Amino acid sequence: MAVFHLPRHVSDVEALKQQAGIAACDFVKDGMKIGLGTGSTVRYTVLELGRRMQEEGLSVVGVPTSEATRELAESLNIPLVPLAEAGVLDLIIDGADEFDSDFALIKGGGGALTREKIVAQSSNAMVVVADDRKQVEILGDFDLPIEVLPFEWKRTADRVAEICPGPVVRRGGDEPFISDNGGYILDCSFGSTITNPSELESALLGIAGVVEVGLFVAICDAVVMAASGGVVTLVKQGGRLA
Repeated sequence: MAVFHLPRHVSDVEALKQQAGIAACDFVKDGMKIGLGTGSTVRYTVLELGRRMQEEGLSVVGVPTSEATRELAESLNIPLVPLAEAGVLDLIIDGADEFDSDFALIKGGGGALTREKIVAQSSNAMVVVADDRKQVEILGDFDLPIEVLPFEWKRTADRVAEICPGPVVRRGGDEPFISDNGGYILDCSFGSTITNPSELESALLGIAGVVEVGLFVAICDAVVMAASGGVVTLVKQGGRLA
């Protein structure tokens, strides 16, 4: 998969995010139970769902993956339920920091990777919204987020560093970022080396203190991608939406 990215102004990038976020709503049908992801692109999806509910009579129930998304959905009067009450979801729409040709993802730039993966694994399908800057040949140029327990986090980080070829740093430094779960986030510089994300995910999850890894493998079924030429929907061959 050849990937070419041209530099863009901030306003252009934001417009692309908005296009992708809105287009992803076309996967949503009346009566669905929807996982509502986290991030700057999927924010436009939530806004559009709120608009369609108010102006077009769409009826859906949402399960948010972060407190920020919950607050946004509540402000739009989107009805929310806990995942335990919702059961299996019809769909989750979420963002991604990177995706490759196998539809493997790096997620967690917003720090919500654990909740995002729990909701994604409880959904019948996953749609990612992104602009084409997130499309890569090999994962890892974006630092891989890993959520860890605060207890002896440095020891956990040292063990992660035995696997990661580049720096492993706690997000926020001396004033650490705290996830919605009360955990820390390690940002791990693998570079474009993650050719077997499933194997790497398993290795990292085997480290005591690691809560979750921002690799999403065999979960994503489609990517709604905005590029300079317009919105393109990529559907995984053999996936749940094919």
